Amino acid sequence: MSNEPDHDPETGEIRDAGNNMVEYSVSDIAHALKRSIEERFGNVRVRGEISGFRGPHSSGHCYFSIKDEGAKLDAVIWRGSFSRLRSKLQEGLEVVVTGKITSYPGKSSYQIIVETVEPAGVGALMALLEERRKKLAAEGLFDATRKKPLPYLPETIGVITSPTGAVIRDILHRLKDRFPRHVIVWPVRVQGDTAAAEVASAIAGFNAMAEKPDLLIVARGGGSLEDLWPFNDEAVVRAVAASAVPVISAIGHETDTTLIDHVSDWRAPTPTAAAEKAVPVRVELVAELASLEARQQRAMLRVLEERKLRLQSAARALPTPDDVVAIVRQKLDNLAQRLPGSLTFNLQRHAVALAGQLGKLSPRLLQQRLVDHQRRVLDAGHRANRALRLNLKHKKDRFGAETKLFQSLGYRSVLARGYALVRGRDNQPIRSSAIVKPGTHLRIEFSDGTLDATADKPPKMPGQGSLF
Repeated sequence: MSNEPDHDPETGEIRDAGNNMVEYSVSDIAHALKRSIEERFGNVRVRGEISGFRGPHSSGHCYFSIKDEGAKLDAVIWRGSFSRLRSKLQEGLEVVVTGKITSYPGKSSYQIIVETVEPAGVGALMALLEERRKKLAAEGLFDATRKKPLPYLPETIGVITSPTGAVIRDILHRLKDRFPRHVIVWPVRVQGDTAAAEVASAIAGFNAMAEKPDLLIVARGGGSLEDLWPFNDEAVVRAVAASAVPVISAIGHETDTTLIDHVSDWRAPTPTAAAEKAVPVRVELVAELASLEARQQRAMLRVLEERKLRLQSAARALPTPDDVVAIVRQKLDNLAQRLPGSLTFNLQRHAVALAGQLGKLSPRLLQQRLVDHQRRVLDAGHRANRALRLNLKHKKDRFGAETKLFQSLGYRSVLARGYALVRGRDNQPIRSSAIVKPGTHLRIEFSDGTLDATADKPPKMPGQGSLF
């Protein structure tokens, strides 16, 4: 009997002729186990704590372990998958990884090829959130100095939220109640893996419009930390920071806080509060305008009344037209009285001088001088008459002009335009109907005469009828 090993005719595997058992090579076992593991655990989610993480290898791949209280699983992330991770890996972080289980024949060990990593549990999310908050704050994205003022009354409001649900209905209803505005809704998912990218894209889309909205509202209802996690995404925060349009964030309830709240220009505790902050109350504005208009009218009336009193005071300080005319008339009469005597005196003085000169001259020369003097006297008389007439005409024209001026400034010119002056028993003007009582004696002066009257009704306000 031969002791040569026997080969299986179907598989080619070596069989021991003595016990009829198949012999495997080490590689055969390793590859068989690899196929079995990959077929059984083709795609799994594993929860555990990151251990032994030292950052990416020089090749770009990452090697670490996932462990819990009872076991440890080697993990590897290839360079391409690592560059697409949204969550930052760190030692001790509890995560949920998704990938496939396989073996590494070179070490006779099994491992998971990780494709995605998500923080697991509130504690892990809070730690990641705090780390991200510090990083963005250090870049100055949360500084108050970079926040933009909100427009007082925007013409167009862009709303980024889910198109279904109570949030959009609450915002639109509140805007309609306070001050209806043109609203553009950009529908997005507000929860899930694609929510952050959609919100960031919506913010950039509004800013890329030719006619941008005057204000943006990013809103969603309440939820858990995991539900609100898209609004802690770094891409969303940077999109809000880069927005040229002011942004109001309204994420969750009043106690919920996300990173978008820190970077937005104003944080609203609820979506309804965001709508209230976006626009004023139209009814209140109308009432305020009416109040301001009433104040303006009262101020104008006070100014007009003050100017009227000042004008009346200035008018009382002016001399009456009769006084001015009397002074001019007196000067004219004085000149008229002095003129004949002055002419006579001047004539006598020249006659005496002429007589003295005549005594020294011959009759013929005297006759000639006499004729010359008579001619000069006549010429002087003519010139004096002309000068007197011109002077009198100038005085008359000036007197007439001043008379017209003072007549126009006097109250009688106002009466001539259809007005009347009401005086009391003491002959003083009555300036207000409030002081007139029934039975009061009144004297009404018109341009052509005076009329006595008696008040027989209580005074009325202006615009409510006549006083008599």
